[in-house]
Formats: sequence, structure tokens, C-alpha cells
Amino acid sequence: MANRHLARSIVLQTLFEWDTTRLRLDSGGQARASEAREILARNIAEFGGDDVDRSFMENLLAGVIAKKQDIDLVIEKAAPEWPLERIAPVDRNILRLGLYELLFADRTQVPAKVAINEAIELAKAFGGDASGRFVNGVLGAVYKELGEPGKDDHEGRKVNKPRYEDIPLQALGGAVVYAKHEGQYYLALVHDVFGHWTLSKGKIGDSPETAGESVEQGTVREVKEEIGLDIELEEKIGENEYVASHPEKGKFRKHVTYFLARAPYEPLQLEPGKGGLDDIKWFRLQDIIDLNFYDDMLPIITAAVQKLLDKASNDKLAASRR
Repeated sequence: MANRHLARSIVLQTLFEWDTTRLRLDSGGQARASEAREILARNIAEFGGDDVDRSFMENLLAGVIAKKQDIDLVIEKAAPEWPLERIAPVDRNILRLGLYELLFADRTQVPAKVAINEAIELAKAFGGDASGRFVNGVLGAVYKELGEPGKDDHEGRKVNKPRYEDIPLQALGGAVVYAKHEGQYYLALVHDVFGHWTLSKGKIGDSPETAGESVEQGTVREVKEEIGLDIELEEKIGENEYVASHPEKGKFRKHVTYFLARAPYEPLQLEPGKGGLDDIKWFRLQDIIDLNFYDDMLPIITAAVQKLLDKASNDKLAASRR
């Protein structure tokens, strides 16, 4: 473990130099990666010697660089009052390293708490007086958004936790939004800062203005607010439920009811203020097979796609009878 801590320190120094010297990508993206590897080799020779895990460092550095754009979006969402250029370079790169291990590393090798604690220790060693608190705050916010993985296991003992049924329930509505354009069916999907394509959804009756609304009414309202489309609900397509955490309010059971919903094929625009989302697009049915979805979304989307394929088949049959 001591060697791994030293290894992370050397990778951090490499990221700091790589970032502050403002190395630029060539057209294929290779120049930047190769420059970073050269810096790492020099730092290993200067600070590490033979007593380091070179393969671990090379993989960690390559991973942070490959996921830098996604990680920077997460930082912007988790610390909106701190634009990237205002974050001290040391803290910025500690966050990149820590978030890479928290979000993308093998959790069996690097548990979430290890990723966070290692980043905090780096901040205390290399950052300013407030760096540890800042890094802890950002990584802690992301950790809670992930549902606090590994929290149940504390030093080999199971910690006390509320019964599932005692966790407050929050109702949400979402939709598989589709449109027909030039004879083809399209899905409107949103993209989150964790790298997944998913469905538009939102809270039902969570304010005095929306109190008492039905899940159908709330779904239509939320989709309109999030992606700007007027939708017509056709049928319920499925449900799922998961536990999430709020920084002040604690854990919630989020129960989402999903509908198949038709919309006009219009330009999409992600409404401002929708935290956690960074893109929205129309996709043809045949183009979604390679997209990155959450596991619990796959049954919902698969059921919707089958419904739309049936519609397409019926459309062809009706056309052939004309």
C-alpha cells in the first residue's frame, strides 16, 4: 500500500506538469499521451527508483488522460461554484486522479473509500491548507450520487443501516420518447456526466405548485421542462427503483414509472439547470445497440424498442394494402 501511495504521488506530479505546461493534442490525440508518458518516465527515475509499481502508474496515468473530458464535466457538476480554471492546478489534478479511481477503476482493486482517502492524503501532502476539505467535499458529493458503494462494509463489520422499507420513497416519472421521421422511428435520449445514455425523467409532486399531480401529469411536465418537447403518453412501459443519497436529506428510494411517449421530431435542446446531464440526441432504433446504458435501463428500453418495431411492421403492412 505504501508503494501504491508513492505511485499515486508520482502520477499526480506527472499530471500537474502535463496540465500546467499546457501540452496540446495533435490531430490524432497521440502527442499529448506520449508527452505525458515521457514525463512519467522521468518522474519515476527521479522519485521512484525500482521500488514502485510502474505498470500501475502507467495504467493510472493513461486512464486519467483518456477520461479527462468526462472527469472534468463531473467536477463542474459537483463544484459548480468553482470553474476548472479557478481550481488550483494541484487540486484540479488530485480531483482528476481521485475521480478516475472512484468512477472508472476496478472497485475490487480500488474500493471507493480507498480512492477518496488516497486523494485526500495527496491533497494534504501537496495542496494548500483547504485542499483536503475541498477534495473531500467534491469526491464525497460524487460518492453520494453513486449511492455510496461499499458503505455497508466498515473494517470488515456490517454497519447498522435502515431497513429498505423505512427509507423515504420519492416518486418519479420518465419516458421513452419517440418520434417518426421520414418513415423511421427515433428515440430522444439524454446523456449524463457519468458517461451513460439514459431516459428523461423527473420528480412527481415535489413542490407546492405540483402537489397532487398524477404520475402521468408529472411525467409530461418533467419531460417538457428537461428536453423541451410536448409528449403524448401512450402506455406504461415499466418501472424500476433504486436508492440514492441527498447531501442534506440523506437516503431516498427513488421509484420511477416509465411510459412510451410520442413527440414531434423537432430539434432537441437540453434545458439549462438540469444537473448531471450534458447532451441530448435523437437516435434511430438501429443506432442504439452500441450505446452505453445503465443495466436497469436496458429492460425498459428493450421493451420500448420492441413496441416500436411492432409499429414499424404494422406500418409496412398497412402500406402494402393500400
